Amino acid sequence: MKKLYLIIITIVINGFVAKAQLDDSYKTLADKSFNNKDYYQAAFYYKKIAGNPTNSKTEVPFRGNQKDTKKITSSADKMFIQYRLAESYRLYENYLEAEGWYYRVLNDNGEAQYPLTRLWYGVCLRANQHFDESIKQLDQFLASGKGDEKQKATAHKEIDNCNFAKEQYQYPQLLDVVKMKGDWNSDGSDYAIVKRDDNFMFTSSRIVKNDKRHLNRIYTAIKGDGNKPVVVNFKSDENKTELEYGTPVLNPANNRMYMTRWYKTGSKTVHAIYYSNLADGQWSAPQMVNNNVNLTGFNSIQPFITPDGKRLYFVSNKPGGQGGDDIWFSDLDAEGQPTNSTNLGPTINTSYDEQAPFYDAKEKRLVYSSKGFIGLGGFDFFESFGDGTQWTKPHNMGYPMNSAKDDLYYSPDKNDDNKFFISSDRASECCLNLFDVYDRRHLVTGIVVDCDTHLALTGVKVSFVDSLSKSVLKTMILGKNAKYLFSVNTKRPYNLVLEKTGYFTKSVPVPLTGKMLNDTLFNPEICLQAFEVEKPIVIKNVLYDFNKATLRPESKIVLNGLVKILKDNPKIKIELASHTDSIGSDVYNLKLSQERAQACVDYIIVNGIKEERIFAKGYGRTKPIAPNSLPNGKDNPDGRQLNRRTEFKVLKTQ
Repeated sequence: MKKLYLIIITIVINGFVAKAQLDDSYKTLADKSFNNKDYYQAAFYYKKIAGNPTNSKTEVPFRGNQKDTKKITSSADKMFIQYRLAESYRLYENYLEAEGWYYRVLNDNGEAQYPLTRLWYGVCLRANQHFDESIKQLDQFLASGKGDEKQKATAHKEIDNCNFAKEQYQYPQLLDVVKMKGDWNSDGSDYAIVKRDDNFMFTSSRIVKNDKRHLNRIYTAIKGDGNKPVVVNFKSDENKTELEYGTPVLNPANNRMYMTRWYKTGSKTVHAIYYSNLADGQWSAPQMVNNNVNLTGFNSIQPFITPDGKRLYFVSNKPGGQGGDDIWFSDLDAEGQPTNSTNLGPTINTSYDEQAPFYDAKEKRLVYSSKGFIGLGGFDFFESFGDGTQWTKPHNMGYPMNSAKDDLYYSPDKNDDNKFFISSDRASECCLNLFDVYDRRHLVTGIVVDCDTHLALTGVKVSFVDSLSKSVLKTMILGKNAKYLFSVNTKRPYNLVLEKTGYFTKSVPVPLTGKMLNDTLFNPEICLQAFEVEKPIVIKNVLYDFNKATLRPESKIVLNGLVKILKDNPKIKIELASHTDSIGSDVYNLKLSQERAQACVDYIIVNGIKEERIFAKGYGRTKPIAPNSLPNGKDNPDGRQLNRRTEFKVLKTQ
């Protein structure tokens, strides 16, 4: 029995020794990968240690017989592994895994040793759409006073991102974003799709035939015919280690392809823009574009050619920019070579990274991705309008065009104006995928008429207003046809505000269906009501029971229209008057009409109109607008009906 006990102890001790040696080897590999910025590999090895595997088998072969003398046994070592694992996941943008490991560091009181933990934990929470908790953690980081000015600025920017994202998710753009099915997306990255006649070209990092590695290559396929994507081959090329291609774009004749081409030299990856010509169905060996674009020692990537073939937009970190990757353009000569190089400037570029430009020369519209502005997180799509030197302030294209992760490579479908393509890693822990985007945005249109004559009104100022922010998004002055036209892009509530001198201003809600809601008060059309100061306007169908001043339910519905006029025209003051026919004494009619007028005013005040803006006046039978009796002395029911009226008049407009 004693011998068996000693054997068991020996086995356990040997197991601990083997485990320690295994952890040492993993840590060496993990640290080396981390220092080489191979964060995916680093996370794999750190996870082996942090996950405490119970067997001695490895899933990745050791690179030699490397061992550390220091064992992973202390709490400091444990904290180091957890923090490095969180960092590795974050730096290759696996925020879901990173969030949990940063939480462990915080939960194990590791913040004193790693003071940026709460900042990066907040960033991961934002990326995983836990916006309120992210704001809480980032506020705590700022309150602690930890971090330098750049890190504090990152925390402030991420808080702004959270607040922006919360609103975007509540009121999304009218877009349907659908991940492409079938062989378009692989187990690696798939991105930067462009259309060439009926074919599509895109980049994919799927496993190349006869090679077990994932390498970026350009593929072509016909969408919808069931054919698998086929790799694009080029004639003999330099024999570089891990040579890769991506982000293709074609000239107008479809016989020249510009692309990014990169390879590793030691631990450094070299990127440059190349071109290849198509002849007899074969793409030539890629040639580097000249040094107006490719400056030695710096990267140039992601080319885009304008439809006329005269300008190349691209991305580079070369000197002369705003910092990081910037958007540039070069004019092309007849041979397709750049003749110059111009940075798009500080309106478009930031000290962060900008990538993946697309330019519509007809609309003068630039769509690109940036990390430098307020957005949902990661790379967001922005659009700006300009000619290459002057640009409008970039506008975030919103959710679901953008997500909490990276969104890049906008490309329109040339056969469908309501469809385009993007690349995003929103549906993946690691990699970009290809998405179809269906544009459900629509136009709201109609005409404005006079409520009394029903004739078209020219000169009306119509403003398209965001109902939440109250900001005016667009304004137009109506011409002879009195027609307005606005684009509805999101599920946010909007109003049309219509203004014309001599008419009541009117605010009309815009529903998401693209059809205007029925108008109020006077007419179910969209119309403006004319008025003159001190000139009465009859309000039809304000009804009371006989000999009473109590408003009937249908009367309240009508008065709601007057409430709206007063809210849409906050500077006017009115008198609301009630009139009777000639039946009854003057004293009786004056008293009844005053009570009825006051009942209307009381209802309007209860519904949000200030008391000093509306006055009740009963006129009894003193101001008939029709005879109460016929010339022969008989009763005139029609005339008395007209005289029993409620009306209002504008007393003051300022």
